[in-house]
This record gives sequence, C-alpha cells and structure tokens, in this order.
Amino acid sequence: MRALLTTFSLQELRHHPWRNASAVVAVMLGVALALAVQLINASALAEFAGAVSAVNGQPDLELRSRQGDLDDALLERVNAAPGVALASPVLEVVTSMRGPGEQRVVVRLVGVDALSVAGVSPALMPVPTPGADASGERRFDLFAPDAVFLNPAARQALAAGGAAPETVGVQSGLGFQTLRIAGTVHAPGGPLLVMDVAAAQQLMGRVGALSRIDLRLQAGSTAEALLQALALPPHVVAQRPEQAGQRADSLSRAYRVNLTVLALVALFTGGFLVFSVLSLSVARRQQQFALLGVLGLSAPERLRLVLAESAILGLIGSALGVALGAGLAALALRVLGGDLGGGYFSGVAPSLQWSTGAALLYGALGVVAALVGGWWPARATAQMAPALALKGLGGGGASRPRHHAAALAMVLLAAALAWAPPVAGIPLAAYVSVGLLLVGGIAALPLAVGALLDRLAPWVQRRALPMLAVERSRRQRDTAAVATSGVVASLALSVALTVMVASFRDSVTLWLDGVLPAQLYVRSGVDGVSDGQTLPPDFVNAVRQLPGVQRVDPLRTSSVLMDTALPAVTVLARPLAMAPGADPGQRLPLIDPALPLPAGHDQAVAVYVSEAMLDLHGAKPGGWLDALAPAFPQAPPGTRFFVAGVWRDYARQHGSVVMDLVDHVRLSGDHRVNDLALHLAPGADEDAVREGLRALARQAGAQDLIELFSAGQIRATSLRIFDRSFAVTYWLQAVAIGIGLFGVAASFSAQVLARRREFGLLAHLGLTRRQILGVVALEGLAWTVLGALAGLALGLGVSVVLVHVVNPQSFHWTMDLALPWLRLLALCAAVVLAGTLTAWLAGRAAASRDAVQAVKEDW
Repeated sequence: MRALLTTFSLQELRHHPWRNASAVVAVMLGVALALAVQLINASALAEFAGAVSAVNGQPDLELRSRQGDLDDALLERVNAAPGVALASPVLEVVTSMRGPGEQRVVVRLVGVDALSVAGVSPALMPVPTPGADASGERRFDLFAPDAVFLNPAARQALAAGGAAPETVGVQSGLGFQTLRIAGTVHAPGGPLLVMDVAAAQQLMGRVGALSRIDLRLQAGSTAEALLQALALPPHVVAQRPEQAGQRADSLSRAYRVNLTVLALVALFTGGFLVFSVLSLSVARRQQQFALLGVLGLSAPERLRLVLAESAILGLIGSALGVALGAGLAALALRVLGGDLGGGYFSGVAPSLQWSTGAALLYGALGVVAALVGGWWPARATAQMAPALALKGLGGGGASRPRHHAAALAMVLLAAALAWAPPVAGIPLAAYVSVGLLLVGGIAALPLAVGALLDRLAPWVQRRALPMLAVERSRRQRDTAAVATSGVVASLALSVALTVMVASFRDSVTLWLDGVLPAQLYVRSGVDGVSDGQTLPPDFVNAVRQLPGVQRVDPLRTSSVLMDTALPAVTVLARPLAMAPGADPGQRLPLIDPALPLPAGHDQAVAVYVSEAMLDLHGAKPGGWLDALAPAFPQAPPGTRFFVAGVWRDYARQHGSVVMDLVDHVRLSGDHRVNDLALHLAPGADEDAVREGLRALARQAGAQDLIELFSAGQIRATSLRIFDRSFAVTYWLQAVAIGIGLFGVAASFSAQVLARRREFGLLAHLGLTRRQILGVVALEGLAWTVLGALAGLALGLGVSVVLVHVVNPQSFHWTMDLALPWLRLLALCAAVVLAGTLTAWLAGRAAASRDAVQAVKEDW
C-alpha cells in the first residue's frame, strides 16, 4: 500500500496540484475558522471569568438580594451567627470615571471593608502608594472617604495620552466627585476602582445598602446549618461562588456555540469539495484502477488506497488549518479584543489561551471531513468491475434507486429531528437536522438533474450545440451532481444564513417601531449600564414643564434574580395602557391580545413576560409568576403576579418582565427612574425641546451626563449593532461561496481534461474550436443553473429550521420568516455566472490540443 501511495497516488498529486490544492485549502479554511473562533471565545471567557473570580473572590457562601440592594443591618446578624468565621460586605456600582482628558470610561466601583476583604478576595485588597502623607503615613488611606485604588486597566485608561494623574472624577448621580488616587489593586480584567465600603455608600447615595455579603465558614460548619440559623427572608438568596461563574458562562453560551457551528460551515463545504475532487480523480483514473485490479489489487485494497489519498489531503489541510487558526485568533485578539460582534466580551482584552485539545479536535474533524468526502469515491472504486472498466464500459450515468431512497430517508429524518427539543439549551437535534437535510438533498441531485433535463431536452433537439450540452449532462447526471455538490452545499448554507439574518433584521426593525413610540428619549449614565444611574425627581419634573412636551413616560429598569442557576431577569416598569383602544404609545408589542385580570383576585398584578420567560422560567399566559414575588418584600400580603401576555424582546436574551410603573412603585417603594420617553405636542419643534433639555442639564451641572436620543437615532444605532453582531456570518458566507466556486473550477477542469478524446472526436466531426468552447460553456451553464436551483431550494429549507427551530431554542425568541428575493437571486446569478465562466476558461486549454493526438490517446 505504501508503494502505491508513493508512486501511483503521488503521481496524481504531482500532475494535478491545483485541483488537489483546492481540497486542501477548503479543509484548511474550515479547520482554521473553527479553531480561531474556539480560541478567541475560550480566551475571552477565561479572561472574563478570571476578572469575575478576582472581584467575587472565593467565599464559602455569598448573600445577595433578589432585587436591588441588601440592608447592611443584615451584616450584624450574619456576624453574630454561629459558624461564621468572616463576613465581608461589598457594594458594587457600574458608573463612569473621568481623568484629565475629560474622556469618560465605564468603570466598576467596588466598596470593600479593608479589615476583611483580604480573607475572601485578596485581589481586591487595596495597596497604598509607598511614602508618607501629611499626617504621617498612607495606611489610613484604606478608610479615607476621598481615597480610591485603581487596578491596572483603570490606570491605563486614565494615563492614555499623558502622564498618570493624581486624581480621578467618579460619576455620582448627575455629577462627578473628585477622588484622590491612593494606590492600586491587583484585580485583572476591565477598569476597576476600589474604596472603603462606607465611603462608597456615601459617594453613590446608597447609605445602608450592600450588593452582597461574602462569608467564610468556620471549620466543621455547613452552609445548610448556617442558613437554618439565619432564617433569611425570601428576598435574600444564598449561593456558592461557582454559581455566579456558571451564570456568566450561560450568558454567552448560545452565541458561542452558534458561532462555532457557523465556522464549521466552511469545513462542511470542504468535505463536499474533497468528495468532488476525489470523485473526478477516480473517474479519470478508472482504467488505471481497473488495471491494478486485474493485476491483483483487491477491492478492499482499492478502497483503502483512495481513503488514504483523502486522509493525506485532510492531514495536510488540518495541519495548515491549525497553524492558520492560531494566527487568526492571535490577530483577532490583538485587533478586536475578545468580542466577535455579540457584545458579550466587549471591553475585554485577553491574551491567547492556546488549547492543544482544541487543536487536536478540530484537526481531527478536518481529517474526518476529508475521509467522509472520500468514502463514496473510494466505495465506487471498490465496487467497479475491473474487466469492464478496463474496456471503458464501467461508467454509468444513471444513479441507483436505493440512493434515491436513502436521500428521501435522510430528508424525512431531518424533518423529524427538527421537532426535537434542545439538549442543555443547545439545539443539537436541529443542527443534525440541517446536516441531514443538506446531505439528503445533495444525494438526490442526480434525480433532480434528470427530472429537469428530461423536460428541457425536447426544447433543444433542433439546435446542435445546446443538444450536445444537455444530452451529455442528462446522460451523465451523476457526474453533474458530483461536479456541483460543493457549490450546492455552500450556496444552500449561504442562502439559509442570508434568509435567517434578513428575517431577524426585519423582525428587529418592526420590534423597534413598536417599542419606540415617543419622539425623544433621555437617560443618565454611560450606555445605560447601571441601575444606580438614575434621574433626580427635580429634573424629571422640570422636563414635564418644558414647552412642546405633551407627556413624559418614565422608565425604571432593575434586575431580579429569580433562579440562582440562571442569569438575572430584567424588570421594566413603565406606564402601560393595554386595554383595547388605549394610547398606542403606552402599549407593548404583544404576540397575542392581553388577558384580563382574573376575577376574585384583588391583589393580582398584571405582568407581561418576554418569550424567554416561557422557556427558562416556565411562565405561561394566563398563569401566575410566583417566583417574582420574593423580589418585592414590601408588597402587601397575598400579592401575586398574573401573566397577562407575552411580548417579543430582542434586547434581553435571558428574560424580561414588564409591569405598570404605578404597580412597581406601590410594591417596591422605589420612585427612581432611569430613562424618560418624551411625547411631543403636535407641531412642537424637536430642536427647541432638545435645547431645553440641554439647558436643564446645564443647570443641574450634568451637561455631559444627560444623553438625548431620538427614536430614529436609537433605531439606527440598534441596527448598526445588529449588523456588527452578524458581520462574522457575512465573512463565513463569503468563505463558503468561495470554496464552492473553487470546487466548481476544479471539477470543470478535471472534466475537461478527462474528455480530451471526446473533444478531439468533435473536432474530427467538423466542430470548430469556438463551437467546442460553446458546448463546454453551455454545459457549465446547465450544471450551475441546476446547482443554483438546488442550492436555493435546499437553502430555503434549511432557513426554515434556522428561523423557526435553532433561533427559538438558542436565544428564546421567535421571528417572522422574510425572504430577500433580490439578494438571493443576485447570489444565485453570481454563482451561475462564475460557474459558466470557469467552464469556458477550462475548456480553452483542452480545445487547443491537437485533435488527432487526443483521439489517439488510449488513456
């Protein structure tokens, strides 16, 4: 076998390097893209998890409120509880800081107790700057109300473009408070400020509030015994630190898995290209394999020989792909950071975390893809009759009926799997369904080719050149299917991704129209990232009095931890009027009409949940959401939350609950608001209202902290973020189409070279070189048109699975199917044009050969 590989197979590689290189490049790109995505995501997640771990520390247990803050009076109870060795209070606020350059940077401010934090979170222990101050020493800066300690990322952000400053401005409400930089902390990750917890409470206007209490237990004590002794109220939850890490991981899991699957699209297409290249190579060498069979090479040995050739292509492609993937990952981390468009790791600048296991896994996938692609041509070589093939009688144009039955079975199985539920939140069955649908559809290509060309044949019987092109394609339908399989696979996946992205974008656009009824929106803070950045009541009242403002709708946003195993749910409180005929500006874009409150429930409160709440928290329209009750400890006894409707929310993947602002204030006692929606009076001048808002901000000393947006600006920004999130899919589509067209070029080149005797015979029969080129171009046109039609049909079928199965199971929201026909037709037309041009260019070389020598060729 080794001798045959080094002579027979090696000669094939040497004589046709470009054709085989196309298969190697396809495998290389598939492995490289998949490995690069894996390394980027793993590096970003490791950096993110490390930063979370440094901030959260390693307590045995941590106490948090389901909504809002903890009362620091609980700290005294916890310290007195038996079994507690150490209790460390923490206040966390996401705000912004400003250095000498006046540029604002989003930062996390953490208030800690310097006497206890070292025992739980050593990375948050402040380290004073060496040296003496006016009072004698720096160590009391740990408790100073004006002292703050910066981690390396915060120092780097402040020092950008100049020397390191001695003070920093920290946003508190609608103003900045100047703090003295007193030292450092060693916590990794994004910009972080640490100060005394009491000073942080005073600075942020949250006196008596804590974000969490970290606990170290005494030896022999158990969490269960401690919780029983504490008898915590329902709105306080106790959790282990690893649960926070699991929630952080689940935030981006669906995005990471789907991105990896998309990256494997190129590898999937590469497998079909290996199949196409080896099928045509085997067909060209059929008589050589037949001679080897007559000389004693058995059918299993012929099978192993072709599989060995495919394994060599896979090994070379995988090795190059691993190297290229590592380089792409390192480059992307340097240029883009850890964010590939989803926004989950924005602001994270990780270093490359190399994984030998991932490299071996994706390298092995590349070899497997090549072996799977080479299995069918290897099997055909093993099954041929050497005596007939040696006489040139072994080839056939008709596909076997059992292949059609297998193709139909795969399509039916794909349809059945599309209905299967997700596994651990991942639509594994749906992915298998997509793969089976593609393989089954491509396996049925000979049947589709025959059906279409049988109907086309009568129309070209009286025209010589079209008849030659159609009849050969018709009688060699298996060859046509092999040649176009790569482009069918890549085009189908590109069509499916195009339809999915277009459907999602159209649905998001319609959703934005429904959730942005006002003309102007006002908010405080940087990018709306913090519950703590609220608008003062005096400012809100002044906005109501502005000329041209007809109505102001406040919005309060907060987070509720309904399940410690899942990410927090967003609670949105805003004025609502869901009755028929109510003001459309106070309605929600519900999927179905709102349900009335049930009779006999005086303490029932209507809430409207997003689609994610149905899957993740078991909410049902017409049911009760009792898991929300512990988040409102001040609510009257007997208060229950009635699910009155379901709405689409494309901004919050892990669930949201909307309630009327009046109910929220009554149940929580929280009068704060984060955003304002301004409905202008008819004929009001929007620019004049904007100027009035800026004047109010200047009066409050917050001209840089009040952000104004029109509905159009928010819509444009949201769609720009959407396009950035899906930018990776556009590149993956381009790679898949490129690989498919490369496969068409290799296929046509091999076909033309294998048909030199046929072209010589046509020349002897009187056809000119131009006419022979015309026949080849017409064949290319016929094949690529059939491939484009098949790819379009398969792509539309796959898009239905992606839109109606993969997206709901991955991200817990639904969307309406939208077909961008102009874009799809342009995609198909580009493939047809490229394929036809490729066939014509490949035919030029063969048609220029000496006709007599071509006819004389024995092999």
